[in-house]
Amino acid sequence: MTSETLPVLPFSRPHISEEAIAAVGAVLRSGWITSGPKTQAFEAALSEWCGGRPVRCFNSGTCTMEIALRIAGIGPGDEVITTPISWVATANVILEVGATPVFVDIDPRSRNLDLDQVEAAITPRTKALLPVYLAGLPVDMGRLYDIARRHQLRVVEDAAQALGSHWDGQHIGAIGDMVSFSFQANKNLTTAEGGCLVLNNAEEARLAEKYRLQGVTRGGYDQIDCDVLGGKYNMTDVAAVIGLDQIGQLDAINAHRARLAQHYYDCFGADFTEKTGAVLPLPAFGQSNWHLFQLELPSHIERAAFMQRMLDEFKIFLGFHYAPIHLFSLYRARGFHAGMFPHAERYGRQNVSLPMFNTLDTAGVERTVAAIKQILCA
Repeated sequence: MTSETLPVLPFSRPHISEEAIAAVGAVLRSGWITSGPKTQAFEAALSEWCGGRPVRCFNSGTCTMEIALRIAGIGPGDEVITTPISWVATANVILEVGATPVFVDIDPRSRNLDLDQVEAAITPRTKALLPVYLAGLPVDMGRLYDIARRHQLRVVEDAAQALGSHWDGQHIGAIGDMVSFSFQANKNLTTAEGGCLVLNNAEEARLAEKYRLQGVTRGGYDQIDCDVLGGKYNMTDVAAVIGLDQIGQLDAINAHRARLAQHYYDCFGADFTEKTGAVLPLPAFGQSNWHLFQLELPSHIERAAFMQRMLDEFKIFLGFHYAPIHLFSLYRARGFHAGMFPHAERYGRQNVSLPMFNTLDTAGVERTVAAIKQILCA
């Protein structure tokens, strides 16, 4: 088969079942299409997934982090420690509440926050830690929460990619402080757009509800008040009913992705890094939900050219996750510069995300690995 006749292999492709499509139609016909009974049912299902903790749904995973910081009382004069390797929203929400993002470098193997450097970065102004579970792999949560307890810090877990990941045998979200998940289109579970926030108690849940909808509370038929400055962040029932369909399949979805990840390892082989200089992710099968399978290219490979060859010659789309946040103009203007976080900068230049989605099959994995080897071993 020539490259001209090869079918395109996407980096990601959302899968919505016929049952979910029918359920969306039923919601549209019901006359209740914004936040309503389906959103409440989805919150209940997520709460059960998270060990009975309160869960509130929103229209994105970004606003959940901002709201978590507001619930924690983070604001001007405060510092929040986070990673430079994430979608820029992770740091932007810190700026949104008026606080200062403090970046620390990543651990080069886990590609998550280097917790040794986290501890060294804590100052009297530090009020919270905001770790990111890149590709679905959690940080060492035992160490993370030990640091938080000793320094009396709140934790907002950016678990956008980690629904169905585990730590010490428990679901991410069932333990910890406040936990943010995303349901954006390429996530293991999608609602097209959306997210949720896992909270500690009913009081935090009520405050999250206020921040979700203009700070308003209602009582009776005509009682209304507004006592905090909220936004417009509610999830629709149209989105929630898609999530309700998918959460029942989530164990199977994540098991399939783990099998695909194992097939990637098997196809690359034990000597792949030695032969090519490219680095595979940690084989964290007891922890990760395998949202992404990421390769760190050898330093002599120019990423854009590599991605272009994969598309032109093999019809395979790749992604990259992520560019270092501190090198964006918004953050350079705040004093960050190249050379501050060398591990993050190297990884930010050289990472590529290989095809990984719920309907990918082993043939797609084999095709991707064969193409990569053809380029890197030439």
